[in-house]
Amino acid sequence: MIKRKEEINIRPVKGAQGGKGQVYFHDWLTKEEACDLGRVFSKLVIPPGSSIGVHQHIGEFEAIYVLEGQATVTDGDETVVLNPGDMNLCREGGFHGVENCGDQDLVLMALIMYTPK
Repeated sequence: MIKRKEEINIRPVKGAQGGKGQVYFHDWLTKEEACDLGRVFSKLVIPPGSSIGVHQHIGEFEAIYVLEGQATVTDGDETVVLNPGDMNLCREGGFHGVENCGDQDLVLMALIMYTPK
């Protein structure tokens, strides 16, 4: 399967997980295409001042990888700044959230996979 960027569905989500502003999900892989092993493989574009609120992952884990911009990430009880090339892994049962703390778009890759039962 080949997917061109022109074929990718872009989902604008307002108040993602209780966050601020709007986040744009460029969905590269659907749940069905992932053989029901995960539910998200997306590029996220988060404008300045926007965020994904702190949320918990149950029955799944999420990895986010910073491509562009600067992110303030809450990972459990810790809050840190991530730059391009940095990653956050939120394990099953964990809490995390991400905010664009810079003055340009924050661009991430996000992968959510189900944990084995």
